[in-house]
Amino acid sequence: MEDIKTFAQSKLKVNFKDINLLDKALTHRSWLNENRRQRGLEHNERLEFLGDAVLELVSTEFLYANYSEPEGILTNWRAAMVRTESIGAAAEKLGVWEYMHLSRGERNGGERARMQILANSFEAITGAIYLDQGYDVAKQFITDNILVTLDNILKTGSWQDPKSSYQEHIQAKEGITPTYKVLNEDGPDHDKVFTVGVFVGAQQRATGKGPSKQMAQQAAAQKALAQKDN
Repeated sequence: MEDIKTFAQSKLKVNFKDINLLDKALTHRSWLNENRRQRGLEHNERLEFLGDAVLELVSTEFLYANYSEPEGILTNWRAAMVRTESIGAAAEKLGVWEYMHLSRGERNGGERARMQILANSFEAITGAIYLDQGYDVAKQFITDNILVTLDNILKTGSWQDPKSSYQEHIQAKEGITPTYKVLNEDGPDHDKVFTVGVFVGAQQRATGKGPSKQMAQQAAAQKALAQKDN
């Protein structure tokens, strides 16, 4: 437990009254499946459920208090801050992976699975902090690790939907709608990488890769938008 206490104090900046809450937040269901003999232990999914709600409330409150944009734009900004990739990256930066209780299979899984586990763990840790320390400390944790990313999100425009933006651009410029085609699929079923091309008429304008067809389409649209002649 001492290692987890040190992690909580040095990385999370939280002095837990009940360190078992953090231990639970770091316990994946797969680990319990491999350690059934250890009775009384729980996985982190209930804490994840709670933390998700706290994360959404804090980010919504922050946007409402500091920006006057319409609801639709604020919703997109919030979605960009709390999406799996964003909170997974925050958990990775904190070094959460090192302290998680995972099965051997999950520990050695693909990058997509790893990022989902990290994102879920960040939500569970948020839930644990909220229960142990209250709303204000949980809010500070979210502010320090998630809300600080908004400036970069706005600077890069990553909150925008590239497919919609590219469709509007091409329809206005050329009067037709872009289409998408899967060009290649690599990897096993649980960790596939899709390569998708975006076409305007018969002409391929760009390609993109991602762990799902939708994400690969978005990546292709983003690349196409970055090319001035497209």
